[in-house]
Amino acid sequence: MSNTKPEQFDISQGTHHQGSDEGRGICYYVLTAFSFFIFLCTLPFSLCFCLKIVQEYERAVIFRVGRLLAGGAKGPGIFFILPCIDTYRKVDLRVVSFDVPPQEILTKDSVTVAVDAVVYFRIYNATMSITNVEDANRSTRLLAQTTLRNTLGTKNLSEILTERDNISHLMQSSLDEATDPWGVKVERVEVKDVRLPQQLQRAMAAEAEATREARAKVIAAEGEMNASRSLKEAADIIAENAQALQLRYLQTLTTISAEKNSTIIFPLPIDFLSRLIPDDKGGKGSKEMTPF
Repeated sequence: MSNTKPEQFDISQGTHHQGSDEGRGICYYVLTAFSFFIFLCTLPFSLCFCLKIVQEYERAVIFRVGRLLAGGAKGPGIFFILPCIDTYRKVDLRVVSFDVPPQEILTKDSVTVAVDAVVYFRIYNATMSITNVEDANRSTRLLAQTTLRNTLGTKNLSEILTERDNISHLMQSSLDEATDPWGVKVERVEVKDVRLPQQLQRAMAAEAEATREARAKVIAAEGEMNASRSLKEAADIIAENAQALQLRYLQTLTTISAEKNSTIIFPLPIDFLSRLIPDDKGGKGSKEMTPF
């Protein structure tokens, strides 16, 4: 029985662990030596094909004879590959944003709405994004669409309209957990727009208008009640002192005089007019006068 340890792949680190060099096979070393020989024979022209450069925001994942090269992704800067047997793929580590197309969603209270969102993500492990998934960008986009439908399908319409922050945070957590084995980090998810059917929009507008009218009537009734209480208190105060009514007359005259009126009526107390009426109770021709 052979004591050679099998090759293992660590998903969390995105690197290969080789128990023995014999696992690579003789062809691996023959091809490597032959490729290196070609490189030496074609110097310095081979440098143009063997030296590669990646930017600060990029990493290069190198495969040699189909195997992931030890040491993980290369970069930033310059790195070396052998002709014919080495292939590499560049991975962009910058934050990428994309729009989730509008999704027709049936809410928990049986209302059909169209919801779209925007997702921000980045690749934090270049090796995992190449070896664990065929296309990390496309897979994240498709997963965001299904996550949006599944998340909003458990919410009522009122929750979707009023709790967008909580929904965005829940979607971000779900996406981040699902894409972690791919080396993808979901930074942010935002619900952009919630489009309702036209009939439902008209019904909600009518309901909101009726609510505002009812609130306005309640406020007007409360104002009338407060005004009546104030008038009653003012009447009680005036009734306690007869001179207060005369002062109120004078204030009214001041207000009238400020306007352009041709006629001014001076109100006089009734008891003042009664003093001008002669008291002739014994006369035959006496007449009663009623003050106005």
